[in-house]
Amino acid sequence: MPQTPLTVAELSEAELLKRIFPRLVLSAEHSAAVLLGPGDDAAVVNVPDGRTVISIDTQVQDQDFRLQWNNGYRTTGYDVGWKAAAQNLSDINAMGASATSLVVSLTMPAATPVDWVEDLADGLAAAIGKLGAGSCSVAGGDLGRGGELSVTVAVLGTLNGGQPVLRSGAVAGDTLAIAGNAGQAAAGLALLESNHPAESLAPDLRLFLDLQCRPEPPLDAGPLARSEGATAMMDISDGLVRDGTRLAIASDVVLDLDPARLKLLATPLQPAAGLLGADPLAWVLGGGEDHGLLATFPAGIQLPAGFTGIGSVQARGANEPAGVKIAGRPADSVGWDHFAD
Repeated sequence: MPQTPLTVAELSEAELLKRIFPRLVLSAEHSAAVLLGPGDDAAVVNVPDGRTVISIDTQVQDQDFRLQWNNGYRTTGYDVGWKAAAQNLSDINAMGASATSLVVSLTMPAATPVDWVEDLADGLAAAIGKLGAGSCSVAGGDLGRGGELSVTVAVLGTLNGGQPVLRSGAVAGDTLAIAGNAGQAAAGLALLESNHPAESLAPDLRLFLDLQCRPEPPLDAGPLARSEGATAMMDISDGLVRDGTRLAIASDVVLDLDPARLKLLATPLQPAAGLLGADPLAWVLGGGEDHGLLATFPAGIQLPAGFTGIGSVQARGANEPAGVKIAGRPADSVGWDHFAD
């Protein structure tokens, strides 16, 4: 008979931590900013240039992920750990900064299998290493019991002597560009919600599912964009149009998207769209969990490696609101709202 999985209720907090800590020990070059890591009441973290960039985000079961999806896919602890790291590292990236350390809070039901928690630690460590956050390390965290799984990560970063790139710096005449994927995680979410079994998906479709569960933000693009003169930048977490509107409002401008460039972004999504009878352009405009970067650059400069131009920044008319247009017409894709959707 199969063995019943060991649950967190069968271990003390100290015993569970003994299983987690070794999985979070990264190589020495990842730990330079952490002067004192897990084991004490608080961590001690070095601040390389005297300023700290900080962000925090939470994933909650059945709100941000499901343990069992409609198409049969089971979310692993590795998935949740990876995504928890990726989405927070992406926020630091969007400021033009590099992550230096993070802390993690995990709340879980008593029946949570211990190996799920161990997988979460593995996912955190793997994302930090494989996504290229070479100066980052897990500095500590907290464990608690609750009615549902909830993972919160707070991440610290450094600007390495530079200035942060804000949402409010775009000016008329700038080029609008994107780094990373657009719409692929949204295609993956649609596949998870579909009736097409995960194990039957062809590799080109399975890729989208994987990018929803384990996004790959372009962590080298943020600091590079800052150094190359980006005027405004933000992480696309809630959709190109919704987040673009936020940038436009902050800068008091209009972002005008180029339909031809949007079509190029939608082309790789055609296999999933054909299977599901969906519009790939809607995924490009409304899907955000790829955690790509939206940035603006002064007109005439060569875009940094990894960035693709998708439109322009325009001054808004006297009676025109700041926002996003497509070929001069208001965009109607709204993207993700954590409270309305």
